Amino acid sequence: QVQLVESGGGQVQAGGSLRLSCSASGDIFSRDTISWYRQGPRMQRELVASMPEGSGTKYAESVKGRFTISRPSARNTWYLQMDKLRPEDTAVYLCHVFRYDTHYNYWGQGTQVTVSS
Repeated sequence: QVQLVESGGGQVQAGGSLRLSCSASGDIFSRDTISWYRQGPRMQRELVASMPEGSGTKYAESVKGRFTISRPSARNTWYLQMDKLRPEDTAVYLCHVFRYDTHYNYWGQGTQVTVSS
């Protein structure tokens, strides 16, 4: 069983930065895919960034060059560095794990990011 807890959300002006953290309890294996999603008002849940096993990093076109997903040596914690934030980045951000063997999806509760113009 895996539990995910996000932190680091808040309110920021356009052009500012935030760093989100996701802490996982339970085993996260090197072959699992870790990701960040977001869900804004009246929007479907959207994949923002992911680290598929053995495939580097992937980003939504709308955040390329502004957001960076990372997972330092503490393997049960990963981050989303968000720079040059825009009002359209306003959303609840959720961390996610896709378990490679069971194909089970684990979700955090989310953290609110609000960008004002």
